[in-house]
Amino acid sequence: MWGSDQQPLRELPGPQTILRTLAGSLGLTSLSKPENQQVEPASSCSRSDLSCYTKYSGQDTCCFNYPGGQFLLTQLWDFDPALGPDDSWTIHGLWPDHCNGGFDQFCDSRRRYSNISLILVDSGNGDLVDYMGEYWKDYRGDDGNLWQHEWNKHGTCISTLETRCYDGYMPQQEVVDYFDRTIEVFKTLPSYQVLADAGITPSHTQTYALDDIEDALEHFHGVPVTVRCRSHSLSEIWYHFNVAGTIQTGKFVPAKPDGQTSNCPARGIRYPPKREQNEPTKTTTGHSEPTATGIPFLGKGHMMVSRLNQQRGCIISYGTWFASGTCATFRAEKVSEDAFTLTSSKGPCSFEKDTLNCGPHVNAPEEFTVKDGKLCYMGNTTFFADKAPKGQAQSQVFASQEDHPIEIEITWKSRDSMF
Repeated sequence: MWGSDQQPLRELPGPQTILRTLAGSLGLTSLSKPENQQVEPASSCSRSDLSCYTKYSGQDTCCFNYPGGQFLLTQLWDFDPALGPDDSWTIHGLWPDHCNGGFDQFCDSRRRYSNISLILVDSGNGDLVDYMGEYWKDYRGDDGNLWQHEWNKHGTCISTLETRCYDGYMPQQEVVDYFDRTIEVFKTLPSYQVLADAGITPSHTQTYALDDIEDALEHFHGVPVTVRCRSHSLSEIWYHFNVAGTIQTGKFVPAKPDGQTSNCPARGIRYPPKREQNEPTKTTTGHSEPTATGIPFLGKGHMMVSRLNQQRGCIISYGTWFASGTCATFRAEKVSEDAFTLTSSKGPCSFEKDTLNCGPHVNAPEEFTVKDGKLCYMGNTTFFADKAPKGQAQSQVFASQEDHPIEIEITWKSRDSMF
């Protein structure tokens, strides 16, 4: 792991190391602790009230998690792009929800950190960073950005992690505790194996019923869990807990969901494998040929939009999604063995501030690839929109989900295939 100046992070001193060094030189032994020794939360907690189950009546929120008392350990099944081990779900985050399903976010601007890896390494938890690098993955390939987001949005809203709650507080100790406890809880929830034991395994052809998935997970967890889908494919599991005592040392007690419910269909749920088990053999023919499956994006053609496996219009010349009328003609030109650019009559196409645009103002055309016959950008074949267009209305196409709820896919229809 490297810092911005290409020096390994494990060689860069962080605030905890600096403070320990200064404290040692000044003879302040109470602040100079071994790297792997945790700083304890406040010792004045005389009892361990169970969050949500116990009504809040003025308890010390350093000892009682409030108002975020229901904790969701959320896991992802990322198959497009494929992330993490083939036989494991990955971590999305640990979220403190209110006991009625609501939640706070970004609760302390003073503790918004962007150097999570350095904080963990500096505290003597380099092995934790290594584990997170395998099981806590960002679909854009920027794991550190996801860890930063999860801490800033959710970790800062956990009351027992406030800095005032520590005896002999060390800088960013609460950050270390958040990630350490999240990993600890994640390791107790082997979702892949639980589903496999119930006969629910990744498949390109088999589909599953929601009741069977939920029953398997509930039998393991002891109470219902929340299962979420993306375009009818299994994508997320939320395990709900109440916590007796602090998040750092308290007991996680399985709890019934409070808030959002499943968005999956009752039947026909897909659970795609992350990766092909047997890659096709490449044949050398003496010249380069595209290796992508499906219809290649080459020459001239139309970019057709599909939603929920049904064609829903096409992309027009400025890069917007149109439901009716004449589809624009795009030219796909190879720039390498796998990548190509797209140009409409208005000009080259690119994602600008996450939005697809085509026109003369685009100075650097975006490089795309094709995967399973679909347009692929940054390893992802799913794009997003705010709403489906109707009549002459158009919708913008976005590369990332953010607050854009509509999921779409884009395929190629060459002009030759129209005649």
